[in-house]
Amino acid sequence: MQVAITCRHGSLHADTRQHVTQKAEKLLTYFDRITAIQVTFDFANGAAQAEILVDAEHKHNFVAVETSPEAGVAFDLALAKMEQQLRKYKERIQNHRGGPSAGDVAGEPSEKSAD
Repeated sequence: MQVAITCRHGSLHADTRQHVTQKAEKLLTYFDRITAIQVTFDFANGAAQAEILVDAEHKHNFVAVETSPEAGVAFDLALAKMEQQLRKYKERIQNHRGGPSAGDVAGEPSEKSAD
């Protein structure tokens, strides 16, 4: 799995890049089938916009975008959105057979004594 960080109209400090990479790699704890993570920062009009694109197997890309005056804050907010999306998707695919069983639908047979 690779993490790619790109910046438009500005740059990030080395320690901020390291922080972003470490946090982005933690997305693997929410969903194991992640193949690539791309983080894009856009510095325009005195604000930083963070966009996180996550590519997972057998699924379209997940996208989270946030804007804030500081790049780190924007990234953390977008990361929280991405974690929520991955949690919901993982729950949905794990419970795809979670319907009621035939016994639950028909109901339990009543225990009547045959005296």
